[in-house]
Amino acid sequence: MGATEDYAEADVVLVGIPMDFTVSFRPGSRMGPQQIRLVSYGIEEYSVYQDKDLIDKKYYDAGDIALPFGNVTGSLERIEEVAADLLQEGKKPIFIGGEHLVTYPIVKPFADRYADLAVIHFDAHADLRTDYLGETNSHATVIRKVVDLIGGDNVYQFGIRSGTREEFAFARENTHMYVDEIFPALQKVVDKLKGRPVYVTLDIDVLDPAYAPGTGTPEPGGCTPREMFEAMRLLGQLDIVGFDLVEVAPSADLSDRTSLLAAKVIREAILSFW
Repeated sequence: MGATEDYAEADVVLVGIPMDFTVSFRPGSRMGPQQIRLVSYGIEEYSVYQDKDLIDKKYYDAGDIALPFGNVTGSLERIEEVAADLLQEGKKPIFIGGEHLVTYPIVKPFADRYADLAVIHFDAHADLRTDYLGETNSHATVIRKVVDLIGGDNVYQFGIRSGTREEFAFARENTHMYVDEIFPALQKVVDKLKGRPVYVTLDIDVLDPAYAPGTGTPEPGGCTPREMFEAMRLLGQLDIVGFDLVEVAPSADLSDRTSLLAAKVIREAILSFW
């Protein structure tokens, strides 16, 4: 919706990542980027919440990354290359998944660029496993890999309501996890992180499946869209250097409400962050 055709003049660049090779329940998130684009035509460019309009922003849709289908390692390498190139060119990137594992190769060049990088993680699941059924590259291990990369004290997790006993024990000792909570914890964290570069990763299943049923591992008990829109506006107080929204699986939601919600969250993020 409303994207410029000129990459060079764009401040914000949207990139789709059609990968769902390691999902543990329902596949289909590789179709997320395309469907979110498609339904975005039904979303107004104007945000009544922020009194801002996308018409005043310069953003470019770069399409989907071409990935070697089924090759997890090769795909992660390609995603990292694209993220690094966008950083090198001074763009503010928004990545649309795809499964959550894609966040790890994205964060790697950000960690190289920003020594004091913080990561804010919205999710129903802790994603702190060392492996899933023996596989270390999994959407269930992504945040553990981020912790190993930048240190757990730089990772802030919100809305978490599912995981193993070991994951929650690890979080208590290593990350800042707010179990089944977004507000008011996020308000306190925003005050703490002002002045630091922050990367935001949002798994759509942080929202209750009543609002976002189209995802691979839905978990009842999540937040509402209004809470998430408010979170996007609050994060606008920070120096957000990158953002991803992942795990939208259109085939699990014939109503398209999940894709519509994702498109609206992305709109709010563009208008709030940049």
